[in-house]
Amino acid sequence: MKKSILSILAIATLVFTSCSSDNGDDNKKSSFVLTASDLKGDITDGTVTLKASDEYTLTGALVVRSGASLKIPAGTTIKSSATASAQSLYIAVERGAKIFIEGEANNPVVMTSGKSSPSQSDWGGLVICGDGITNVGTDATSEVASLKYGGANNNDSSGSIEFLKISYTGANNGSDKEFNGVSFFAVGSGTVVENIYTFESGDDGIEFFGGAVAATNLRIENSYDDSLDFADGFVGSVTNVYIKGVTKAGIEGSNNGEDTAALPLTDAKISNVSIIKGEGFGASEQAINLKEGTGKQAYTNLFAEGTASFAKISSDSNTTARIAAGDVKVNGSAFVSANNTIADYVSTETGAGNGATVPTWATKIQ
Repeated sequence: MKKSILSILAIATLVFTSCSSDNGDDNKKSSFVLTASDLKGDITDGTVTLKASDEYTLTGALVVRSGASLKIPAGTTIKSSATASAQSLYIAVERGAKIFIEGEANNPVVMTSGKSSPSQSDWGGLVICGDGITNVGTDATSEVASLKYGGANNNDSSGSIEFLKISYTGANNGSDKEFNGVSFFAVGSGTVVENIYTFESGDDGIEFFGGAVAATNLRIENSYDDSLDFADGFVGSVTNVYIKGVTKAGIEGSNNGEDTAALPLTDAKISNVSIIKGEGFGASEQAINLKEGTGKQAYTNLFAEGTASFAKISSDSNTTARIAAGDVKVNGSAFVSANNTIADYVSTETGAGNGATVPTWATKIQ
């Protein structure tokens, strides 16, 4: 009898363990059919987890819908199709959904072009929409991917991005609408954003539209519009930014393109940043572009070189008012329009770590 009871218990344990293993397989919680050679479609439920051992080909839009999640482990590579239309190739996270990019130092997640001779704008990029606050209202529609974003929760979480290298992005999505390397639409402070390297973006490297996310360790090289951009009531912070290869502005900051006095005002805090024009790049809009109402902008430990003037200044009355009120601060001084050279504000600052030299933290995501 004792042996029979032990046998029954052993069988029960085996069955329970098998069931637990099945339930623990993230992809079995989702109805999404994952095909490495044909990565596209809507993830509508559960959690889909990619495998670092597989190389994925993005053949169309991959959209994580509200309530669902996508996990991408360290060492995973996703390449865009070499034949599909560039504007149809992007990864997007809907408001209420989550993405977990789990790269590691010297073993990032890589998103790049699948063409044999890649170049900027080969594919779209990464788009994340959240429930944070913007000054364009709630239920706004993202200019790329056409997803709703914005709400009343600046603590919202869209997941985490850690050690991501994303290259050859910026496909055109219509008149004056291009993908960036990474676009954050109303993303809240509950989202972890650390160690992103954007390279060869046909538009901006990284852009924040409202929200309150705190981003750390951004390396942005060779963007063919602005490198770092924020607008629409962004009240977050960006710490440790290395920018090189500036086509227009190193950093463009605005309040609202349609209503320059819209509330809440942009109130961005940017610390430890190096802006280097780079060989062959023009920096036509200077190190900083104070654009469309400007809002409040504070730059601490900012280093810049290679541009003619320090800032391009919008002529709208609200930008003028913000500057007059001392709401634009650079390395401890209020920005003054009459003093607009790099030498007026940059002297002994180390920027992202070592002036124009790539800092140690940035070498871990190359």
